[in-house]
Amino acid sequence: MLSRLASHNRMQYYSLNQYLKDTFGRKIYKIAIDAGMTCPNRDGTIGYGGCIFCDGGSGDFAQDRKLSITEQIEKGKQLVENKLGKDGKYIAYFQSYTNTYAPVKRLRAIFFEALEHKDIVAISIATRPDCISEEVIKLLDECNSIKPVWVELGLQTMHETTAKYIRRGYELKVYDDCVLRLTQIGIPQIITHVILGLPGESVDMMVQTVERVAQAGTTGIKLQLLHVLKGTELAIEYENGAFQCMTMEEYTEAIIKCLEVIGSDIVVHRLTGDGNKNRLIAPLWSGDKKKVLNYLRSEIERA
Repeated sequence: MLSRLASHNRMQYYSLNQYLKDTFGRKIYKIAIDAGMTCPNRDGTIGYGGCIFCDGGSGDFAQDRKLSITEQIEKGKQLVENKLGKDGKYIAYFQSYTNTYAPVKRLRAIFFEALEHKDIVAISIATRPDCISEEVIKLLDECNSIKPVWVELGLQTMHETTAKYIRRGYELKVYDDCVLRLTQIGIPQIITHVILGLPGESVDMMVQTVERVAQAGTTGIKLQLLHVLKGTELAIEYENGAFQCMTMEEYTEAIIKCLEVIGSDIVVHRLTGDGNKNRLIAPLWSGDKKKVLNYLRSEIERA
């Protein structure tokens, strides 16, 4: 087990890069896809405007939704072919908004279009736990029998008070049930998104969320710094002094404590994230991702 872990003296975790090498035997790149979805927290089904931190469904790096899935894959390939060459292999990442929030007939068409592409080795579907019906489960099971399917779930926090504050729109038990159903059909990567630095949460509360998702059966995790972006309700809260963002040192401390409780069988897909620099209000230090990652890794090595 230890041979596959990213080893930093006493601190060890299973990195995404290592998982990709173990699974596919080579370097794999993600191509972000915009399938033209929306979200029940935006269209009025459960709310309007989305979660208070959302500025557009995390689709900043996705291709143009006006293009077909195949066209978006080909566009994405062009961006990295100089690194991978003509024989590169990719994961089609359905990133923007809630990618199971559509009729199953439409989902089948877009997922199968990606799966049938010769250079796609897996698909990754970002969605909400409350948007995975039994019909969708059957479709994911069918897709997973063709090529690996990853499902990314936006949990953010286990704490119900915080969940209501950010307007997540579903209870923790919905997440638990979703993870169980995805596990039962053999989804290899059930990736839980967790935001560190949400207003009112201590580091201990953040660690509790990570422990909780590990217990629920997640097989992957994305740890994300809270970004305050222009045009969001969170920006109004921040400008009114309702909370302060974490410093780089505080965030690094939280990351190290979270890594300490993540099991060696859980893939760490992300240690931080990208906020759109043109809309980033705070924390401004997060805008230099290379510097942040270098600092994180150096401190993890020292832990």
